[in-house]
Amino acid sequence: MQFRKKLLYTFILLVAVLMINKAGAQVTDANKDNYQLDNQGRPMPRTKSGNDSLKLRDKYEDSITITYKYFDSSLIHHIDTSINDFSSRLQKPFTYNNTGNIGSPAESLLFNPYMKPGWDAGFHSMDVYKFTVENTKYYTTTRPYSVVGYMLGGKGEQYIDLLHTQPRAKGNVNFTFEYRLLNAPGALKNENDANSNLRVNLAIHSSNKRYSSNFIFIRNSLKAATNGGLVNPADLHNLTLGSSFAVNTRLGSSNSRTNDPFNTTVTTGNITKDVTLYFRQSYDFGQKDSLVKDTITYRLFYPRLRLEHSIKYTNYDYSFVDNNPIASDYLNYFDLIVPTDTINFHDNWKELNNEFAIYTYPDKKNTNQFLKLHANLQSLNGSFGKFYKQKYNNVYVGAEYRNRTRNQKWDVTALGDLYVAGNYTGNYSASLSLRRDLGKKLGSLQLGFQNVNRTPSYIFNAASSTNLSLNDTANISFKSHSDFPIINTTDFKNENISKAYAVLYLPELQMKLTGNYFLYNNYSYFSNYFTAEQSNTAFNLLQLGVEKETKLGKYFRWYLEAYVQKKAGNTPVNLPFFLMRNRIAFEGNFYTNLDIATGFEVRYASPYKPDIYSPFTAQFFNQNTQTISNLPDVSFYVNFKITRFNFFGEIANLNTLSYKNKTFGFNNYSFVAPNYPSHALWIRLGVWWTFIN
Repeated sequence: MQFRKKLLYTFILLVAVLMINKAGAQVTDANKDNYQLDNQGRPMPRTKSGNDSLKLRDKYEDSITITYKYFDSSLIHHIDTSINDFSSRLQKPFTYNNTGNIGSPAESLLFNPYMKPGWDAGFHSMDVYKFTVENTKYYTTTRPYSVVGYMLGGKGEQYIDLLHTQPRAKGNVNFTFEYRLLNAPGALKNENDANSNLRVNLAIHSSNKRYSSNFIFIRNSLKAATNGGLVNPADLHNLTLGSSFAVNTRLGSSNSRTNDPFNTTVTTGNITKDVTLYFRQSYDFGQKDSLVKDTITYRLFYPRLRLEHSIKYTNYDYSFVDNNPIASDYLNYFDLIVPTDTINFHDNWKELNNEFAIYTYPDKKNTNQFLKLHANLQSLNGSFGKFYKQKYNNVYVGAEYRNRTRNQKWDVTALGDLYVAGNYTGNYSASLSLRRDLGKKLGSLQLGFQNVNRTPSYIFNAASSTNLSLNDTANISFKSHSDFPIINTTDFKNENISKAYAVLYLPELQMKLTGNYFLYNNYSYFSNYFTAEQSNTAFNLLQLGVEKETKLGKYFRWYLEAYVQKKAGNTPVNLPFFLMRNRIAFEGNFYTNLDIATGFEVRYASPYKPDIYSPFTAQFFNQNTQTISNLPDVSFYVNFKITRFNFFGEIANLNTLSYKNKTFGFNNYSFVAPNYPSHALWIRLGVWWTFIN
């Protein structure tokens, strides 16, 4: 009932915003018809030619000019209105594996280490579903713009996606609201996921271009019931069971069966929550100027020096709960002795960052070229269970140089951070990226290098013990600062990670080539459900990728994404050597306003030994006993667009079709890890509707 009320309030809020914008859209500024903004955000005479993408539209015209930039990026993006990729509407990229259900803990199949210095709690299995400050989009739009999305899947799976952005105060203010809601009961017992994300972004610029501020509010609530895998995977092939909900699982087997998408309760599983408040303001000192055109004078301002302050507060909350534990299941499947009433492993962190920065602009007519110097004071407060607490204070300094030249041909970024005081003294990160535009035929080339020296994530930090024990290793106590049951086998040294990469885009061939080389020292990992270890030997890994679009005819396209990766060294990292996704599509425009994209998608990972998920530590851990070899995942999709209405449909996991005992069925399951099957045949239907007020 509480969920239904929240859902109702959300739609009421959206309708109210749209009505306000409809009324506000009638208010215009006559002077704005006389000018447009250049790529630095300065006013200039409005272009008279017909196809300029920067041209301001007539206020009553059913069109819009909208772009966006990511947080702290100068690269301008346009709204993606393509319909050829159904998976873009889902939160999980095809390069990730989850534990079997949408919205569940996920891990990248491509080597992608965490490369940030300083403090890190160490919980990343739900990162792919989060709103963050870094992936926040700042929109520039001439009119209010809204998107409403709704998707319905098997077993009552539901997904809601809302976006609204609008300009105010003659374009000096932009407000953006984003909301996502996923409820997925899943196909197995105790597999339901309930994820919600909310983000509000407010960007303000003064009329004289001197003062600007940004406010971001983010809330992530990610709930993933975890069943620990199947007791006997062979039960999936027993058609007398009738439903996969009847198959016994290692955890949560006593929980009642439910297909209710409005039931967000997680009786046994992991709950991840965080709330972030971010505020940044700056003031520019510079040079005034003016531009006279057709007797109209335009006031300009060129910043030369900027003073900036930002403050960020985040509350992180991580837990594993079992409100109805069956002690025999924990003992039989995990050798863990637990209490018989309630289990609650709980870590909470509060992080406060204060940053002061100064910018200088060498070229007054190019604000995308600057040098930034900054200093940050970080305060951390951790609470673990009921009794243990920890406080840290750190100071780190850094420099940043960016230069995106006015001719748009060169893009240079150099970053560096060094922890100079506190518990993480000596941690650092340094990176350099160089991008060159080679023209319309040759495309672009980007080269980069990054090196990070970091203390292993806090979950690896040994200190105190819990009141749990392993049945067959009673002489080993759980030792960790964390309230989660973790055995630390060694004193962990700093990790050192180097990455060199290249990206080549060839527009004439519709191809993008990527290459990544990693050198990793002191790799920290989990070797089983509870044990944290560190490798003393270095290893390196090479990763190559290609993305290619091929025209097969007037209406047929072939989309290819493929990666190969190879490790050298004895470090326990297991990855598929080959990962690929193909789409064979029929695409075209018909009857002027109708766009259609339909076809088959095939995803394949070569045989490998996948990591297993441990709900007790919320970590994926390495295993070397069982190799997973699956058939390619095959899906059929039908997408179409009529003006601003988009429809997406998918029939996934066609590869599970089998013919046994003279009967067809979809029970030839693929496995994402030992004892963790993916879904059988699964159908999803969704609509996304765009509103321009």
